[in-house]
Amino acid sequence: MKYPPALLDEIRARLPVSAVVGKRVKLRKQGREWRGLSPFNAEKTPSFYVNDQKGFYHCFSSGKHGDIFRFLMEVEGLSFPEAVGRCADEAGVALPKMTAEDVVREERRASLHEVLDLAAAFFQGRLQAREGAAARGYLADRGLTPAIQAEFGIGYSPNEKYALRDHLASRGVDRDAMIEAGLLIHGEDIQVPYDRFRDRVMFPIHDARGSVIAFGGRAMDKDAQAKYLNSPETPLFHKGSCLYNHHKARKAAHDKGGIIAVEGYVDVIMMSVAGFPHTVAPLGTALTEDQLNLLWRLSEEPVLCFDGDKAGRRAAYRAVDVALPQIGPAKTLRFALLPDGQDPDELVRRAGPGAVGEVLQAALPLSDILWARETENGDLSTPEARAALERRLMEALAPIRDETVRKHYRADMETRLRGLFAPARGPQGSFDRTQRQPWRQQGNGRREAAPLGRLVTPGVKESVRVRGGHGGLPAREALILAALVAHPELLDHHCETLAELEFDNAEANRLRQALIDCAAHGQRESPVITAQLHVLGFERLLAHISAASAPTHFWVRHDAAFSDVQQGFMHVVTLHHKSRTLHKELRLAAAALEQDFTQENFAHLTEIKAQLAAMEGMEATIDGFGASSGRAARAM
Repeated sequence: MKYPPALLDEIRARLPVSAVVGKRVKLRKQGREWRGLSPFNAEKTPSFYVNDQKGFYHCFSSGKHGDIFRFLMEVEGLSFPEAVGRCADEAGVALPKMTAEDVVREERRASLHEVLDLAAAFFQGRLQAREGAAARGYLADRGLTPAIQAEFGIGYSPNEKYALRDHLASRGVDRDAMIEAGLLIHGEDIQVPYDRFRDRVMFPIHDARGSVIAFGGRAMDKDAQAKYLNSPETPLFHKGSCLYNHHKARKAAHDKGGIIAVEGYVDVIMMSVAGFPHTVAPLGTALTEDQLNLLWRLSEEPVLCFDGDKAGRRAAYRAVDVALPQIGPAKTLRFALLPDGQDPDELVRRAGPGAVGEVLQAALPLSDILWARETENGDLSTPEARAALERRLMEALAPIRDETVRKHYRADMETRLRGLFAPARGPQGSFDRTQRQPWRQQGNGRREAAPLGRLVTPGVKESVRVRGGHGGLPAREALILAALVAHPELLDHHCETLAELEFDNAEANRLRQALIDCAAHGQRESPVITAQLHVLGFERLLAHISAASAPTHFWVRHDAAFSDVQQGFMHVVTLHHKSRTLHKELRLAAAALEQDFTQENFAHLTEIKAQLAAMEGMEATIDGFGASSGRAARAM
């Protein structure tokens, strides 16, 4: 539900931040603020502050900051509506009444919860009955004692077609409600709907608040078509947006300072029993974007602990692709690698909690898993194979949305590539001429491999798919590209500079990468490069940058002296870097002013805006510029 800003402000005004935080953190008054130990990090010296006048808390040890709603979301894993509801109750503020349609929908959802609660009780009762003997034996073999079975609500669905249906009907549940709850199989060709789960060990699935919303069933018959069967999508259950054991794990995640994701129901249960209650699992599918976001709400660095087999590695590799677009400075993953052929359940039973702790302690960062995926099967004996590896790595990094994180990932992968491709040295460290990797001299006399990652950059394949107009192309980006197309000899001197540039416009970025790719293939003639770029689909973009730059910037012309071209190019690149830095500072300054409207913050914001305004039109402000091209006066 979307809440009006005025309502949220009223709740904040009535409920001091210290009143909410003080129930979970021991606070001491210090001047106008409250101070206490961080609820997010273990510490001995208080670094956590609450300011009731300004309505926020700030934790210097973790960098977390927010209001009463954010605090409950951070420490208890509540959703925003849940946090608003909790605070509204404490503040005595009535939330908006639901519409008639909302009331009907919520009543229907509540009735489905009741149906699923009845089903869960039925399954648990059947497990303890005579017909559940084989299922109890299976659970005992897996180390799931009666106490564990009761704690996690494990049950058994009889091998009968109408057992659950008839039981629920005797409790007054109508057939449509059973179908809507996902408990019966129905269809146009099925005259009498029948039980979806038969002869299966049943694991109830809960939402974050602890209500049963679905089931997962493990077949007792080894020849069953599906070993595990989940409830279908229902008004309560969306498989890709839920985590098994979420309701138990979110408080444990806060207490433990992390969250662990494994692959199966029994893995979660055995991990919890072994002292890792902050464990959850996706529901029989590869980890989804929604599930990753749930994990990130519980921890900045969830640990994915997949089975130690090929399927487990494939699951880890898929998770890398799902995570990369969303990672940020405080939002990433680690991967715990299990011994070959084992899953968490087996590791707990065979080696004990200590062995699990060691595996978790040795969890690898996401970058290591990405590198392992791209290099595990590659033949790197030829330059072409090494170039292909580099391209795969750089293409894998392209979806990272956070430009700073993407920059550092690129630097990390380039460092790894240099180490992988470095030539063998002779006994005195001399260059082995059987290798063709070039070396460069360092200031301290040491030599290192030239950075191949700066020379071969992916993007030509993507650049074929140019879409949209060019109205959003910044002038300086257009000018830089126009100079490179007209004077590709710039690439001989500034290829690394170009590789490190960050452009805002996606099409400009693809063209930049294509130019570097041309340079890597030895193309240096402007007509040849232009023809190649036309083939790759850049014709409209090239016409746009030419029209935008030619009238006012003589040094971009083909007949300009190269000394002027080089001077103009570096001048514009410097302005581009400075502009991007100032825009980042502007965003930070605006955020600081929004949080704390002081004269100092306002003056800082105004100064940055003035610097940006002063940079407008500075592309042609070099004294004496243009003399080599026959221009006696300064270019205007």
